[in-house]
Amino acid sequence: MRKKNFKGRCEKRKLSKCEDVCRTFDAIQYVYADLLNGSGDIKSFRVNVLLDGMEGDYTSDFVCVKADHDLMVRECVERKHLTKPLTMKLLQASRDFWLRHGVSDWGIVIEKEGAANE
Repeated sequence: MRKKNFKGRCEKRKLSKCEDVCRTFDAIQYVYADLLNGSGDIKSFRVNVLLDGMEGDYTSDFVCVKADHDLMVRECVERKHLTKPLTMKLLQASRDFWLRHGVSDWGIVIEKEGAANE
C-alpha cells in the first residue's frame, strides 16, 4: 500500500495477465507480479489500484481476478515495517475497504525471512 503519487523508483513492464502496464516500486512487488503472471489460479490482475473514497489517496498493490472470478487483494510490505503503527493502520484500512466491497480474500505479501533487501 502506498500513496497514489508515490515518487520512488518505478519499474515498468508488460505482463500478459496484467490489465495495464505493470508498475512495481520494490523487489517484493516485482517478484509477486511474476508469481501472479505465472499462476494458473489467476486470470488477470491490476497493480496500484486506487482506494476510492479512502482519505489520503492510497493504492492497493494487487487486485486479482481468480480463475473462479472471485477477487483477491494483496498488499506488499517489508518485514521490518510490519510492526510500525502507520503500516498496521494502513493495512487495516485497506482490509476494511475491501471487506466493505465484498472481497474476503485479502492478505499481505512479505519477503522471505533472511532475504537481503537491496
